[in-house]
Amino acid sequence: MEQNKLTTASGRPYAEHENSQSVGPRGPLLLQDYILHEKMAHFNRERIPERVVHAKGSGAFGTFTVTNDITKYTRAKLFSEIGKQTHLFLRFSTVGGEKGSADTERDPRGFALKFYTEDGNWDLVGNNTPVFFIKDPKKFSDFIHTQKRDPYTNMKSATMMWDFWSLNPESLHQVMILMSDRGTPYGYRHMHGFGSHTFSFINQENERFYVKFHFITQQGIKNFTAAEADAMKSKDMDFAQRDLLEHIDKGDFPKWKMMVQIMPEAESKTYHWNPFDLTKVWPHADYPLIEVGEIELNQNPNNYFQDVEQAAFAPAHVIDGIGYSPDKMLQGRLLSYPDAQRYRLGGNYEQIPVNRCPYATNNYQRDGQMRVDGNGGRNPNYFPNSFDNTVADQSYREPAWELDSNVADWYDRNAEGENDHYTQPGNLYRNVLNEEQKAHLVETIIGALGGVDGPRRDEIINRQLCHFFRADIGLGMRIAQGLGVNVEAAMPRKHETA
Repeated sequence: MEQNKLTTASGRPYAEHENSQSVGPRGPLLLQDYILHEKMAHFNRERIPERVVHAKGSGAFGTFTVTNDITKYTRAKLFSEIGKQTHLFLRFSTVGGEKGSADTERDPRGFALKFYTEDGNWDLVGNNTPVFFIKDPKKFSDFIHTQKRDPYTNMKSATMMWDFWSLNPESLHQVMILMSDRGTPYGYRHMHGFGSHTFSFINQENERFYVKFHFITQQGIKNFTAAEADAMKSKDMDFAQRDLLEHIDKGDFPKWKMMVQIMPEAESKTYHWNPFDLTKVWPHADYPLIEVGEIELNQNPNNYFQDVEQAAFAPAHVIDGIGYSPDKMLQGRLLSYPDAQRYRLGGNYEQIPVNRCPYATNNYQRDGQMRVDGNGGRNPNYFPNSFDNTVADQSYREPAWELDSNVADWYDRNAEGENDHYTQPGNLYRNVLNEEQKAHLVETIIGALGGVDGPRRDEIINRQLCHFFRADIGLGMRIAQGLGVNVEAAMPRKHETA
């Protein structure tokens, strides 16, 4: 095998990689040892800014294959015919912890997909839960602060979390999912994924449908109990990463069925829950799951940093036939996600191979740090111009939105029809969880809520207990009794119920 020469980043071959140039064997080092400088300077810059959320993740490449015809709902080309395959990248992650945290922490899991389609890259950025803690993006930074470290102690704080959740009853649905065994999935292969937000489909007739995306694991749902998750943290902090990597390496490729729920645009105006509220689900009885295709992960990245760490997703990146909705959290993420990637990776982050569209891209963006694609050469950097043949293709135009109101205002969480935060969490407890899962949920909530301390402890606990009582009296009773709380004091008064 031909040997490769050791070189600097500029390509200069050199001979001494391990010893610095010095004045004699025991003397000071020389400033001219550029190899030393290059190694240390690059080492100091090896860590790009950590993601504020979803910092620790795993990922793999794979394929999406269409298995069912949904062209009556969308003209998106990746769904155009049964059997069509599209290359993709999927990144899993924990949400609140730092990059060095354990894979088995009680936390939602990120489920972010990048489809490399002929109409551009489509990023579907979701979680392993169909709902979220909040429904307005103005609350996002406040919520995430409660999941991070206390500014005084620099430690995680149950008091911060439960104080915020107790003051925001819309969080209850996601809190109950988080505190169930779903909050500690057995790695990434054994959990469902969700687009979570409401998006839109647009078909060839320019009709709009609203859509929710579901990814059903074909490995079967499997969760850790709280005790098992805690034990795994001390045994293998990288359990989920190892599990995914090793199964793909040995050819046991994980798969998920892509399913959708479809709501005709007209029904969104009359449905009894706000279909754009991220704290709510669409019941399957009203909008059943429709099969679309299958995802298979079949290739591990050759270099973790290159692909997993530098992968950049943004829900703003949709393609023809797939659009947005009035979902407030989605609308907020359209700005914040690309902004976060530009800060973390630079203005030209979409030229990084894992983020680059494999098909032709034509625009008038120029310059900036790390521009590596020829920068448009001698072509014009403005539009319109008289020199190139780039045109705006009107066939990609979306139908206009008919807005429900011409009044702009700041609508609070108690606006009419927007404040039922208890029916769906109650249904989750009564109708979805079995008795063992209910017991685990109650036990986990008691342990987590019992971690609240400080002078406002009783106030915060009682306020949160009121939410559990409103969702289900039996649930509230079990938690209150487990905490040793006076049930009469914790139960909401009749005039306080939703």
